[in-house]
Amino acid sequence: MHDNEAGAIDVGGALPRHVAIIMDGNGRWAKAQGKPRIIGHRRGVETVREVVKACRELEIEVLTLFAFSSENWRRPAKEVGLLMDLFFTALDREVKRLHHNNIRLRIIGDHSAFPARIQKRIIKAETLTADNDGMTLNVAANYGGKWDIVQATRKLAAKAVHGEIEADAITDEMIEAELSMSELPDPDLFIRTGGEERISNFLIWQLAYTELYFTDTLWPAFDRSEFDKALSSFAGRQRRFGHTGEQIEKLRNA
Repeated sequence: MHDNEAGAIDVGGALPRHVAIIMDGNGRWAKAQGKPRIIGHRRGVETVREVVKACRELEIEVLTLFAFSSENWRRPAKEVGLLMDLFFTALDREVKRLHHNNIRLRIIGDHSAFPARIQKRIIKAETLTADNDGMTLNVAANYGGKWDIVQATRKLAAKAVHGEIEADAITDEMIEAELSMSELPDPDLFIRTGGEERISNFLIWQLAYTELYFTDTLWPAFDRSEFDKALSSFAGRQRRFGHTGEQIEKLRNA
C-alpha cells in the first residue's frame, strides 16, 4: 500500500522505509582500473551485497535496484551477453544468501525477453524466497518506468472492455494497483551513483514524491560510508507532500 493513499503522510522517522538505487558507473570504474567493463559489473555485485546487508541491519523494509533497463539491450551484443551470464550466476549464488537472511527477492520488469534459462531461474528464486518477511529486495531487470505504466493501463483497458470498470472512473489508485510494486510503499529515497543526475526511466510513477540523492561515486566504490551519507542527507530533509512546512511540523508533533 502506498504511503500517500487515503491522504496518509509519513512525516516521522530518520530512516527511509524504501530505498531505490540506480547503480551507475561499473564500466567507468573498470576503465579507470585498466580492466574490461565486465570486471566493473562483477565488482558491482559485491557492492549490491554490501548495501543489502546494510539495509537488513538498519531494518529498511524495501530496497529496489535498477540492474538492467529496457534500454540496455542497445549496448554491444558481447556486453549484453556477459551481463546475462552474470545475472544468471548471481541469481544462483546470491539467492541462497538472501533466503538465509529472510529476504524476499522479486525481479520486476518484462521477463519475456530473457533467455529461458534465466526465466526459469527467476521463478525458482522468487518461489524460494516468497514467504520471507525480513526485507524485500526488488531487482529491476528489463524494466522501464514507461513500460510499467503501459502494462498497468493495458490491464485497466482490458477490464473496461469487459465491462468490469468504467473508463471514466479510472483513478490514480487504480493505476497504482496494477504497477509492478503495488503492494509496497513508494520509495522514500532515490540514490543514483556515477555522477549523472536523472532518473532514466526508472520508477517514474513511484518516484513522484521521493527524495533524490546524487553522488559522483561510482557504484563499485559505493561503500557503507557512502550509503550513510545518503541516509544522512535524507534524515535532514523535510518531506511536505504538497503541504507547508508549518503543517508538517504540526502533524509531526501531533
